[in-house]
Amino acid sequence: MSNPGQPIDILLVEDDPGDELMTREAFEDNKIGNTLHVAHDGQEALDFLYRQGEHAEAPRPDLILLDLNLPKYDGRQVLEKIKADADLAHIPVVVLTTSAAEEDILRSYKLHANAYVTKPVDLDQFVAAIKHIDDFFVQVVRLPRQR
Repeated sequence: MSNPGQPIDILLVEDDPGDELMTREAFEDNKIGNTLHVAHDGQEALDFLYRQGEHAEAPRPDLILLDLNLPKYDGRQVLEKIKADADLAHIPVVVLTTSAAEEDILRSYKLHANAYVTKPVDLDQFVAAIKHIDDFFVQVVRLPRQR
């Protein structure tokens, strides 16, 4: 088990370079000491999680920030695979996406997302949203650790 406040490994699954940069800046601005790993599409995310190819030595993430609109496998498919796999299902997945569509929210929760956050367009609000996610998943809750 992780202890609240201890640094964790976070896998960001994001294909938009601008959103990746904003997430990295939010980590820096908030002095978040977690390790951020990035997968740029659904296939790369699965390779990371299953430790395949160039990700053979990848750590098991403690938290996944998952965009829905991804190339190769979309975020819904990635979420479904994660939650259907006994070795991965325990990892909390926060859907972090531009969509505020009710059907995306409902489907994500039906696929067992742990939280759904619509990305704010404003940089300051985006940074605040990342800080809230970090505060909750690192400072408040205890996460299972599996290596």
